[in-house]
Amino acid sequence: MLTISTHVQIADWEIDITAIRAQGAGGQNVNKVSSAIHLRFNIHRSSLPAFYKERLLQLSDQRINKEGEIIIKAQSFRTQEKNREDALQRLASLIKSATVTQKKRRATKPSRNAKKKRMDKKTQRGQTKSLRGRIDH
Repeated sequence: MLTISTHVQIADWEIDITAIRAQGAGGQNVNKVSSAIHLRFNIHRSSLPAFYKERLLQLSDQRINKEGEIIIKAQSFRTQEKNREDALQRLASLIKSATVTQKKRRATKPSRNAKKKRMDKKTQRGQTKSLRGRIDH
């Protein structure tokens, strides 16, 4: 059972976890042991509330394919157990991040003092540059 929030939990049968061989360097251990984890989670067939499903499907994340399936590959650790925990933690954080609403931006104007300071700096800079010109004797 994967807990997302106090009211939302994902059952173990909804998450498909398979062990695969890890890629990359690592010597004999990598070539013999299937320590990497491939996690698959189908958003459409899950028991998540509709709000969560909509938000997840709207995400433009490369881990979510066109069929609405989240695919996470965990191979950071040497042991299968740690990779499994890492994959489940990454799934939970992805689902949590989908529910966070962005703070609405309110347009503001610069203050009168900020405008004055900006113009003064521009004038000062212009004067400095004018002093760099050719000197007439």
